Amino acid sequence: MGTKSYEQYCTIATALDLVGDRWSLLILRELSFGEQRFTDLKAGLPGVATNLLTMRLRSLEEDGLVEQHELPPPAARTVYRLTKAGTRIRPVLRAVAQFGLPYLDPPAAADVRPRMVVYGGVGALFDPVSALGVDLRVKFDLDGEEHWVEVRDGKLRRADTSLPPDLTITGPAAALLERARGASLDALSDELAIEGSQEARQAFERCFPRPADLAWPHGDARSP
Repeated sequence: MGTKSYEQYCTIATALDLVGDRWSLLILRELSFGEQRFTDLKAGLPGVATNLLTMRLRSLEEDGLVEQHELPPPAARTVYRLTKAGTRIRPVLRAVAQFGLPYLDPPAAADVRPRMVVYGGVGALFDPVSALGVDLRVKFDLDGEEHWVEVRDGKLRRADTSLPPDLTITGPAAALLERARGASLDALSDELAIEGSQEARQAFERCFPRPADLAWPHGDARSP
């Protein structure tokens, strides 16, 4: 459990006792993308001190949310991953990301990490109800980085990158973030190249609907 407790008989307080310490949710965010080495986590969390990262990982392990796993040869390395209990944080992360989305400043290309845009921007808009019955594999090629998502019958899962994508979206991460902020793909056609069938494109729009109903606190209006 975290270093401090709210000591309240409350489900929200109890959850924050587990994951409310600084960096804990961001560590879980990184592990929600898949197994990570300690060095991978350190690189994905700029600003975290090595000893603090070690402490937070140990706490999350003690609470049964994270575990260490030894990869078989030839990799033969130790990685961290979410436990089965830890995977329950994924919809929470998506909800927190969607809550935070309207508060992001307009993107400047230098500030935008492609992985954040894919998983914390577009991924935050995933609608499991609309995704029921959908099989869709999407490849994002953003600023020279490649990221994938896969939808299988209402679930967002780690993609099988050995198979070809149904849809490929190429361009700057900042442009894709504008899609997550409410702009249409058509409005971004000068910046984002989209390869795939019309059916795949429609499936993407259905599974990751634009956030038309979000309240933009600064009166920020997105393109229709």
